[in-house]
Amino acid sequence: MDDLSRLAFFRPFPGSVLAPLAAVARWRGFDAGQVVLQAGDPARDVFFIASGEVRISIGSSGGHEIILTDLGPDHSFGEISVVDGGPRSAGVVALTRCRICMIAAEPFMAFALSTPEASRHVMRLLAGLVRDKDARLLELTVLPVRPRLICLLLRMARPHDAGGLVVSPPRPHHELAARVGTGREVVSRTLSALQRDGLVTPERGGLLLPEPKKLKAEVEASYRAARVV
Repeated sequence: MDDLSRLAFFRPFPGSVLAPLAAVARWRGFDAGQVVLQAGDPARDVFFIASGEVRISIGSSGGHEIILTDLGPDHSFGEISVVDGGPRSAGVVALTRCRICMIAAEPFMAFALSTPEASRHVMRLLAGLVRDKDARLLELTVLPVRPRLICLLLRMARPHDAGGLVVSPPRPHHELAARVGTGREVVSRTLSALQRDGLVTPERGGLLLPEPKKLKAEVEASYRAARVV
């Protein structure tokens, strides 16, 4: 399994091109709950997830946590600090047992700068991060809690066999709160209101969103009320 060509980032490249990186790659397992890196750590490596899932989050000195995203197999993290040389901007914790490939900053950047396709891929990754952060910042800045929570549920949902969308497995309220920048009690009250409005229905193993068009319309109305769109 410890083979660079199995990782999505490196699949387009022949073994001869990957040989220098394979020689310096380090593979490590992490148990669920184990810290992979902490915010403020020096940028020594880029990380590629071969199996398992990690959570990326930031926290304040007062202990308040904001969950940025969860990443699974074939995703990578740590590129920003490797590119600009600054410290890690967020912490990463293993959600499940993980197998992660680590490549030191210098050989990774040498590979990316000398290989056009790798350079383009890194630029696409960074552009995607900027777009995601812009969208998240806009939500946190202009939207009340209810449409922020709706945006999150829509992002997390997948099509349901009976129609609509479903968030499965269900997420604990404190986790949802950490993703939208509010408290657990506020999320609980907001979900109850959405349930009374028929827009969210708890079911075994998930949270059903029977009318996603109405949810999207509510978000759009909130943006218009804030004079954003």
